[in-house]
Amino acid sequence: MDEKRLLAGLVDPVGERRALSSNTFRRRLRLRFGYVAALVLIGLTVCVFLQPEPLLEVSNWSPMASKEELMLSKTPIYQLESKKGEKRPVHTSRRLVPFEAHIMSKCPDAVDCLRELVLPTMQQVYDKVNFTLSFIGRPTSDGGVECMHGPAECMGNILELCAHKLNPDPKIYLGFTMCISNDYERIPDRELIEGCALEHAVDFEALNECATRDDGQYAMNLLRDSVQRTKEVGVTKSCTVRVDNKIYCIRDNGEWTDCPSGPGVHDLIITVEKLARQN
Repeated sequence: MDEKRLLAGLVDPVGERRALSSNTFRRRLRLRFGYVAALVLIGLTVCVFLQPEPLLEVSNWSPMASKEELMLSKTPIYQLESKKGEKRPVHTSRRLVPFEAHIMSKCPDAVDCLRELVLPTMQQVYDKVNFTLSFIGRPTSDGGVECMHGPAECMGNILELCAHKLNPDPKIYLGFTMCISNDYERIPDRELIEGCALEHAVDFEALNECATRDDGQYAMNLLRDSVQRTKEVGVTKSCTVRVDNKIYCIRDNGEWTDCPSGPGVHDLIITVEKLARQN
């Protein structure tokens, strides 16, 4: 009897099913654990190799930075102090050489002077000079100016001064001046002025406003100051070129005069560069 029971227990379908169920559960549990472990490993790999940039901390550190540079990069500017005995670098630059041309807007000698000497020189040494374009005339007792070629020349002078006032870059205002000087007999014809303004990026409306501001008094003051400057340095001929506050060359009646170094562009460039190197 006991033997039969034992045999029945060994082959009991219910017991066999329970054993199978238990083994299946353990296998499934092991499989699930394996899946979870694999997912965790994949997640760690993504975090390590695809880690995004930090959102809160920004540093100017670079791979080539030293420890000291790294510390300085994290130090506010107001907390930085010079080391004892440390000297800060002093930035120096060459002096700008005074370079000036005294002209009259309707003078043919001024055209030759600008075309043959002033503009070619400025193309080479514009960054070494303090250039001034001044005008020749006669201040009058009533606060005005008398120009050799009449009121039209005074207006041409004013327009060139206004172009300079509006556009301090010599490439712009000298280009405009040369443009209208090439057809000086038409100065101050509106079509000529407007065309040259357009060609050299000068605002024509602003130019007109400068010439007519305060019923023309603003522009007249510009011209009077320029003419007065020319008078004070003793210049009377158009065109007179001065370098370092001394007469360098004069163009008068179609000829170059008073040019000890000659009227050549190369010689003038050499003169300016030598002066620029002096302290």
